[in-house]
Amino acid sequence: MVVRYLTGDVPVLAERASAVIDAEEELWITSEVVAEAAYMLTSVYQLPRALVVDHISAFLRKRNVTPYALDKGLLLQGLLLCRSGQVSFTDAMVWAAARTAGADVAYSLEEMFPGDGLEVRRGA
Repeated sequence: MVVRYLTGDVPVLAERASAVIDAEEELWITSEVVAEAAYMLTSVYQLPRALVVDHISAFLRKRNVTPYALDKGLLLQGLLLCRSGQVSFTDAMVWAAARTAGADVAYSLEEMFPGDGLEVRRGA
């Protein structure tokens, strides 16, 4: 639904998505949906990462859109880490979840995993 809303692709589906998303009803979105939308927009639609970050961020700033179990500000901050392409959308979602939970440590084998506010442990 998010991809249809942001792209307008398949007009009848985009209209249905807009009818739901632009209504006043509160909508909850998971980090998995955000990461999947980012993946679809960058890979299938081949949009530049910076543009994808901008559009998903604008979507998340809608008053009726609430991230499930994530702080909206941290989720938006995580997305900004993705603009350069060095941090994956999935790692940004994990980072936002760890920060939302108040974690001090995150474990990742990814060298580019964001360490802002976290100690990143890479294993032995």
